[in-house]
Order: sequence, then structure tokens, then C-alpha cells
Amino acid sequence: MRSNGTLKLGALSNPGQRRRHASAMPRLLIAASGTGGHLFPALAVAEALPADWDVHWLGVPDRLERQLVPSRFPLHTVKAGGLQGRGLRKVINLLRLIAATGSVRQLIRREGVSVVFSTGGYIAAPAILAARWCGVPVVLHESNAIPGRVTRLLGRLCSRVAVGLPAAAELLPHCRPVVTGTPVRNEFLRPAPLPDWVPQGSGPLLVVMGGSQGAVGLNRMVRPLLPQLSEAGVRVVHLTGSNDPEAASPSQLPGVVERPFCDAMAGLLQHADLAVSRSGAGALSELAVCGTPAVLVPYPAAADHHQDANASAAASLAAAVIVEQHTPESSVLEHTLWRLLGARLRHSPAAADPLTPMRAGMQQLAVRDAQDRVGNLIIITANNHKKASHGNAVRRH
Repeated sequence: MRSNGTLKLGALSNPGQRRRHASAMPRLLIAASGTGGHLFPALAVAEALPADWDVHWLGVPDRLERQLVPSRFPLHTVKAGGLQGRGLRKVINLLRLIAATGSVRQLIRREGVSVVFSTGGYIAAPAILAARWCGVPVVLHESNAIPGRVTRLLGRLCSRVAVGLPAAAELLPHCRPVVTGTPVRNEFLRPAPLPDWVPQGSGPLLVVMGGSQGAVGLNRMVRPLLPQLSEAGVRVVHLTGSNDPEAASPSQLPGVVERPFCDAMAGLLQHADLAVSRSGAGALSELAVCGTPAVLVPYPAAADHHQDANASAAASLAAAVIVEQHTPESSVLEHTLWRLLGARLRHSPAAADPLTPMRAGMQQLAVRDAQDRVGNLIIITANNHKKASHGNAVRRH
């Protein structure tokens, strides 16, 4: 990896990477970094593109992309940060953005990039600015119902902005938005078995998942309810995350399994009767394509309260019930779970089961071909730019 001052810009490679003779191939630079919410949709789009596309990846050092990307695509890294903060911190971040933009510009020119695609976040800003500087088209995907800061500030510099939820399109009138849905990993789009470690039995299966940031607050709401749920015959899979000190001693209750994470989420959600989840766009998209009814607990610290807006999009289709984060002493979540699970615990007729219409609502929210929609948008954008460039060259001669 080449060093460029305090910036690192180079490609990680190993024998598993695609090796293409790409002189005539369209070349895509994907700018996606940090969390699964940014990375997994971008990976889904990359895998959906035709085989004759040459894909390179732009990320940040020491983030999740270092684990997920190099076995699939060449990974280039720059140091990038947000524009938040005040005083000296904001000046430092601005200087870092300028330096990163210059480095990405060099990368775009050196690799002959045809089009840039980003799923937002810090890495999107230098990618969009550098692409604009080089005259290369950009497709930006915004997964949340309330667009992030980069989308709001730089979306109008992009050729097209794809959005995961219709509510976001209404807030981006000057960005030529198109509703595509948010891509999910391929395993969510095909039937998957229930993991063999999930509690067995005839009771309904409840999955609790708080995500990478919001697990602790959700865990504190759920833990006092586990004894009652176990006694009633509810099977519970509680994904606690890795940052909860109270998760050091997993529950020993019958029918309850606590784990930090699960690497078989597709099978888990496809077979779940109900999920309790944060309402990040990635989690919401996975719940939707699996048709899993949900109690959504928006993460209170999410930027611009976008998780509240995401949850409202699901609730408007009767796909989810929203419960605000509360102290363990409150009974709101408890009452909600008994109301939703009660019919299945009593073996009531389907007509009396509130989870049945919620499942239908989730299926209505789902966009199962989002990766193809975004991929086609990238292809069309690249082709239109190529035709326009060719036309300009002909007129100049």
C-alpha cells in the first residue's frame, strides 16, 4: 500500500480477488465504509453487476471493510472524517477532507474510473467531490427516511440519488431522487434454515437485536421480561452485541439463548414470529424482505432522529409497532409483547392474530430487487455519461 503523507491510498490484494483485464471494461469505484449499514448494501450492488464490470472499493483504514472487502475487490483507503465538531476540530476535519479529496482524485484518474457509487457516510464526501472534479458521474444511495448530512449537502452534485424509502425522496427535490429500496445480502433473498442452536418447541420465536451501537439500552428493556417470556413458552433469541457488560453471564432460562451476534440472521428472521429491533435502515430492510413483524425501538442518539422516521415508515404500513426506549421499570414493552404474542400463545384463530397483518405489511415494505434497481441505475448513468462524452468529443473535432 502506498503512503501519501498522512493518507493511505492503495489497494489490498490477495489470491481471492477478481483479476480482470479491464482495458475496455467499465470501472466502478464504490465508496462505502464503517458499518454494515453502509457496507452490506454496497456489497449487494457490487455482486449484482454484470461480470464485465471492474469494481474497486474506497474505504477508511481500520474499519469493517478491511475484513469484508479485500477477498472480493481491491480496497483503497483514505483517512476521512465528518464535518461535525467546532473550532480546531472542525478545521482539522476540513483539512482532512481536502487532502482525502485530492487523493481520491488521483485514484480516479489513475484507475480510469467510469462511475462512482456511494452509500453515504464520511467516505462519500471526498468521493463525490473528487468525482465532480474529474467529471466522473456519481450515484449516491441514501437508505434512511431522513437523508444524512452528506446527502443533504452534496446530493445535488450527484448524477442520481437512489433512496431506500419514499419519505427521503420528498426531502430531496433538487437531487433527482429515485426510489429503489435498500439492497440486502443475497442470503436474505432465498429460503434459509433455522440455526440448530435456536431453542426448540412449539411456542412463538422472539428475536431481540440491538445492532452494533444501540444494544445496551435495548438489552436493559428486555432482560427483566425474560423470566416471564420463558415461563409462558416464548422461545427467545437475544442478540446482546459485544459492548454490554451485563451480557457476560448469558441467561440460563429454558427456551432463552443469549449471544453477542448471529452469523445466520437470514434463517433466524425468516423463522421468527416477532422481532424487537432498532430501526436502522439496514435492519429494517432485512426485516422487510424476511416478512418479520417487529417492535421497533428507535435509537435515541441516531443523527437527526432518522431511526424514528424509519420506524414511522414501517408503522404506516401496519408492519411494526413503535416503542420508545424506556427504563427497565416501565411496562410499555412488556404490554406490547403480550398483546402481539398472546394470540399465538393461546393458539387463537389466525383472524385474531395481530402478527398476520403485520407480516403482510412488512412484505409490502420489502423491495426484493433493490440491488438490481441500484445496479441498473449505475449502468444507465455510466452509459449516458459515455455517450455524452463521445458526443462532445465528436463536436470538438
